[in-house]
Amino acid sequence: MAEHNELGKSGEKEAVEFLRAKGYTILEINYVYDRAEVDIIAKTGKTLVAVEVKTRSTPEFGDPQDFVKPAQIKRLVKAVNFYINDKDLDLEVRFDIVAIIKNKLGKRIEHLEDAFYYFE
Repeated sequence: MAEHNELGKSGEKEAVEFLRAKGYTILEINYVYDRAEVDIIAKTGKTLVAVEVKTRSTPEFGDPQDFVKPAQIKRLVKAVNFYINDKDLDLEVRFDIVAIIKNKLGKRIEHLEDAFYYFE
């Protein structure tokens, strides 16, 4: 596996642990629908939270959250809409980003709630 893929997978595991520690219930990890993959689908209270995890080894080229692009957001929204309908859920929906910078100097995790909105 390429080094950046390993970094991404380890970041997703750390994001799951981080969210569980904050009291979130993890419903799905790496949920795939059509051409979209939702890294984490979680629940907190009466809110379904779709979480995109971005892990980088350096902020030199921008913060991890800067790498979530409009086309990806559109695919994520489509996947989450399908998930809600498929599971017949009646919950509020929120899209979060967990941004992780991890290197030999240490690790920084930032949780951005309501990171983006999308309206068709």
